[in-house]
Amino acid sequence: MLEIKNLTAGYSDETAAIHDINIKVPKNEICSIIGSNGAGKTTLLKAIMGLLPTSNGEIIFDGNDISKMDSETISQLGIGYVPQGRMIFPYLTVEENLLLGCEVRKMNLKKALEIGYGYFPDLKGISKRKGGMLSGGQQQQLAIARMLVIEPKMIILDEPAEGVQPNVVQEIGRILKNITSELNVSVLLVEQFVGFALNLSSSYYFLQGGQITNGGIITDENRTSIIENIKL
Repeated sequence: MLEIKNLTAGYSDETAAIHDINIKVPKNEICSIIGSNGAGKTTLLKAIMGLLPTSNGEIIFDGNDISKMDSETISQLGIGYVPQGRMIFPYLTVEENLLLGCEVRKMNLKKALEIGYGYFPDLKGISKRKGGMLSGGQQQQLAIARMLVIEPKMIILDEPAEGVQPNVVQEIGRILKNITSELNVSVLLVEQFVGFALNLSSSYYFLQGGQITNGGIITDENRTSIIENIKL
């Protein structure tokens, strides 16, 4: 679904923040990128989404090299991006937030709400509440629901557990597992919370100092040892 080959990118030609990154995200699975603050996680996601220039390498999504495409084109190909901070519209209601992207893409509005509220039923009860009045957990649920209603092939999440209550984090994790199988969506999850991320994932990469230093396939047999051995 997504393959990154020898990717180098940064905020200027002179200063590369990530170096020689190689990552594969399988179809309909969750892949996690683990790393501490400053490791280059958000930089990598911005490069994938066309928000940061790449100086070397390829980003192949669904058979297309997107490394030189703009973010709007990448989004139209089927990648939904939930950045750190969620980026919902605080002065729009929950329902207006859900419908905004659908109107731009001329999607069925009724179906969009069915998907959004189907996976996040708590949002239906607060559908007329402004986004800025929601708790951190509710905002994160809304941000993910906004991506689901446009029916992406892949969702990229930047630290979805940050500032969210533990019970809501677990609920978000359950929903992410469900959508990979029920909606055939791949998930690239960037996190500092190792246990949360790796308990969901079938593969992982450890990002440190702008480079991948470890990674591999996660199974029920090795999951606990991998979690215990990762030190941020």
